Amino acid sequence: MNMQLFHDIAFYLMYGCAALALFVIVERGLFFDYTLRQAVKLEKAMTHAVQHVRELPAELTARPSLPMTLVSDILSVKHELATDKDLEDFSESVYIANRGAVQHRLWILDTIVTAAPLLGLLGTILGIIDTFKALAVSGVSDPGAVSQGIGTALYATALGIGIAVVGMFFFNLYQERIERINDHLKVLMLRACVGRFVGPATTTSAAASRTLIETGKLQAA
Repeated sequence: MNMQLFHDIAFYLMYGCAALALFVIVERGLFFDYTLRQAVKLEKAMTHAVQHVRELPAELTARPSLPMTLVSDILSVKHELATDKDLEDFSESVYIANRGAVQHRLWILDTIVTAAPLLGLLGTILGIIDTFKALAVSGVSDPGAVSQGIGTALYATALGIGIAVVGMFFFNLYQERIERINDHLKVLMLRACVGRFVGPATTTSAAASRTLIETGKLQAA
């Protein structure tokens, strides 16, 4: 069995994990920064007077974002729901559906954090086995070659641990970002649900109520 080949494969797998972790770190970092900025801006714009998406600033509605999707989904149907309980259930379902998008791809980073040290340890073991096989064939005629082989084997462990440490740092950092984004999404959900009967629907209901009252007075007279 060619242990050197398996040793090289372990290295290639760790290089692939490092590249994949870097992609996830950059992509999720850009997504979290953009989503958090949009959530803060939208939270400032979402006053109690806002009852429709068209009443929001154009700069917030022009580009798609996770907070804007949540707010628009609630505002588009909240005047059509019969009761506050229906609105509460609908808004909770919208929040849960959008919250899942925040966790997207983070499982890859979590898996790499766990797998990278194991791959490094596997590469080290295979490298040491290959070094001992070489010793069994040629003997200890060249101590420098033995030290080089063991050093190369230990490099695999160092590489795996390094990948895991970097990945763990960003994974924990992004967990904190996720908590902040979810808090903003909850605030936006609550603000979007406020004043369900304010606006055109209320005006129509009030006009109908006045008509009924005046009709009743005329009939009474």
